[in-house]
Amino acid sequence: MAAGGRPPGLWERVCAEYEAEQPQFPDVPESKHGSVSFEAGILQPLHVEQFYSDPAADTVIQQSLPIPEAAPIPEPPDPKTCSPREYLEYYIFPVLLPGMAELLHQAKKEKCFERKRTKFIACDFLTEWLYNKNPKRKDESFTEFFSIPFVTDWLKDHPRPPIPLSLLLSEEEASIVIQSFWRGYRVRCDSEVQELRQWQKQLREDKNIFKRVKEFWIKQEAKASVLEGDL
Repeated sequence: MAAGGRPPGLWERVCAEYEAEQPQFPDVPESKHGSVSFEAGILQPLHVEQFYSDPAADTVIQQSLPIPEAAPIPEPPDPKTCSPREYLEYYIFPVLLPGMAELLHQAKKEKCFERKRTKFIACDFLTEWLYNKNPKRKDESFTEFFSIPFVTDWLKDHPRPPIPLSLLLSEEEASIVIQSFWRGYRVRCDSEVQELRQWQKQLREDKNIFKRVKEFWIKQEAKASVLEGDL
């Protein structure tokens, strides 16, 4: 119990547990090391001399310490008899982790961390990277994803839907499309252009252009059938 009969607080319990975990020093009397509180140990000022020792003493210590020898590189385990963990560490991760790093760099270039939808497909990129980094294809040329043999075979039976045009366009191409549409809209809003469009509409209705075009094609089809009959 703390002073005044109140239960100890959280900070006091933490300090007590810390002091209980500290090792006991047999050379120091109990009265000396037991009276030092946790707060005093923390608030004790640090001296620069504690961090910088004599260079000559450091040289003597370095000469007396044995130089560790380089550990021999262990041989890779047999992939057919090793454990799943060894197989992952020796045969999967050394190849997969560099591909994952390249995947993150490419995703950043494609601005995947800035937009909700992009044309970038992570599985396609990783498949292409692993296929071209295969040691068995060391001297072969680069192969795109859709030219990989097993990919073409899979897509024959499982075709993909087309990617929307909004994802295929670059920022410059998309800005050109938007600007051209806006300029066309502003031109169509002009009063003179509106008057011209109304005149063209009325002209089509008066002369019944659609009916004349339909009659023209009926006559052309009749002539074609007659010529086929003569032949």
